[in-house]
Amino acid sequence: MSLIRSADSDFRVCQISFDALIAIQLEAEGRGWATRWSSVDALRRQVGEDVVVLQTLMREEQQGEIRAYRCLVLFSPVYDQGGGGIATIDLEPSRLESLERIDRDPDVRRVLVRMFSLAMGGISMVSKG
Repeated sequence: MSLIRSADSDFRVCQISFDALIAIQLEAEGRGWATRWSSVDALRRQVGEDVVVLQTLMREEQQGEIRAYRCLVLFSPVYDQGGGGIATIDLEPSRLESLERIDRDPDVRRVLVRMFSLAMGGISMVSKG
């Protein structure tokens, strides 16, 4: 898999519904992909039924064709109403193309890239001194 940079044509940040995430999970299960939740029930136990944000992270190519995109998934966890969760899931290229982008503006794109970078590294509340 190769890393997708924010300047790449297939870099995307998309806002999706909880139901769309369920559909992506079912597609990943059907294809036998390992980068997903273990089941829809496991996803439901972890992910709150709210808006979810995806960012492309990596692309998998086979024989010159893109087979799948690995995406970061930023969500509200069921167990922590004040915090956020981040995980990865694989998507079919056609599914990714069908999602509505929220990163078309270059300034917005830079901010979203930074937010995902911070989320991957871990975010915690800091007391001001």
